[in-house]
Amino acid sequence: MIDVIVAGAGPTGLLLAAELRLRDLHVVVLEKEAERTPQVRSLGLHARSIELMDQRGLLDRFLAHGRRYPLGGYFAGIPKPQPAGLDTAHGYVLGIPQTTTDRLLEEHAAEVGADIRRGRELVGLSQDGDGVTAELADGSHLRSRYLVGCDGGRSTVRRLLGVGFPGEPARNDMLLGEMELAEAPETVAAVVKEVRRTHLLFGAGPMEGGTYRVLVPAAGVAGDRTVPPTVEEFRERLRAFAGTDFGAHSPRWLSRFGDATRQAERYRVGRVLLAGDAAHIHPPTGGQGLNLGLQDAFNLGWKLAAEVSGWAPEGLLDSYHAELHPVAADVLVNTRAQMLLLSTDSGARALRHLMSELLDFEEVNRYLTEKVTAISVRYDLGEGHPLLGRRLRDVELKHGRRLYELLRTGRGLLLDGTGRLSVAGWADRIDHVPATAAELDAPAVLLRPDGHVSWVGEDQADLAAHLPTWFGAAAN
Repeated sequence: MIDVIVAGAGPTGLLLAAELRLRDLHVVVLEKEAERTPQVRSLGLHARSIELMDQRGLLDRFLAHGRRYPLGGYFAGIPKPQPAGLDTAHGYVLGIPQTTTDRLLEEHAAEVGADIRRGRELVGLSQDGDGVTAELADGSHLRSRYLVGCDGGRSTVRRLLGVGFPGEPARNDMLLGEMELAEAPETVAAVVKEVRRTHLLFGAGPMEGGTYRVLVPAAGVAGDRTVPPTVEEFRERLRAFAGTDFGAHSPRWLSRFGDATRQAERYRVGRVLLAGDAAHIHPPTGGQGLNLGLQDAFNLGWKLAAEVSGWAPEGLLDSYHAELHPVAADVLVNTRAQMLLLSTDSGARALRHLMSELLDFEEVNRYLTEKVTAISVRYDLGEGHPLLGRRLRDVELKHGRRLYELLRTGRGLLLDGTGRLSVAGWADRIDHVPATAAELDAPAVLLRPDGHVSWVGEDQADLAAHLPTWFGAAAN
């Protein structure tokens, strides 16, 4: 029997598949599209996603195909400098098109042994106490212990489960595409600059290969957003907003989308779970969508693997919903707030002016930047040390070792500055390193496989009492 079926070969599904393979599970990824999409929805990775790539030894691959940009002006596009003192060793945005991110993650998942099957559409599922049966469009069936729906905002898995997807309907509809423009680059830049004085949800930026990424508000909701727009629709909307269509022609891809915000009521129904856009959709403001899905995968991967492998403590798999549902809810709130600040009405312009003044305070700028980049995420693990529930930035330990290099096994990690502690009984799940870093201001910290701190202290009895909470019963 397959251990886990992952429905959807987008960034969330591919990273999840790789995380499961890191723990030696048999993973099959089902993707209804025969080829990777040419659409470039996301243009970059934020700091927390960059950290995840570093923790799995993938960062050099991404850096080779991307470009680093300062972390300033990412809240509603309000231009401000990068704040000082960000809690990360990767204080930048990595500009990289989603098509490249998809390719690199698919290559990684395949390298570690994930079975990726394209052109295989899931159309039905049922589950019982032993596993899940997936029905495919060609009439065949697959059986697995668990199934995870990473199949996007119109998730088939979510619909088949009957999980509610409440939220706010779209108020703004946009056209997005990549095409060639006949006008001279300086003319395009001048017109775009002028239009954006009053319409911030408008843009035409040059891309590699001589094309432009064009974003323009659409007039009303399309009858069916799954039907791509035509280049003539783009020309019409460009003329309406800019007075010119720039001679738009030869599109590479065209799409339409809205700014609805919705979140699945439950991330788990028995042996079936939801992640990525299947669990939450929101406006693209701040560039948080792809990055939020990667966080889902990183949190879920080790927990689901522990459940399949038989050592998960009670409630571990349910903690995926408990921890990530509030994180996504917060993203929905901040993206809706940013959309309001991008509005053209007079009240929104006044609010944007006030927000710009507030962002001149270093603390406010840093707070919102860390929120958008997800480095301020703290899971509620109860009262205790300030590090509890937080992920750690990459720090240098003794002998020149870096923390993130030690996390590449996908196991838990005890950083023991006292040299007196032990993880005997859990050595198959936790690495013990007799070192810590002065900047952590803690004698010893226990990190979960996702890099979040679950315990801080120096007492062996206290550590031994805590270990079963996240790492199950001690081995015999």
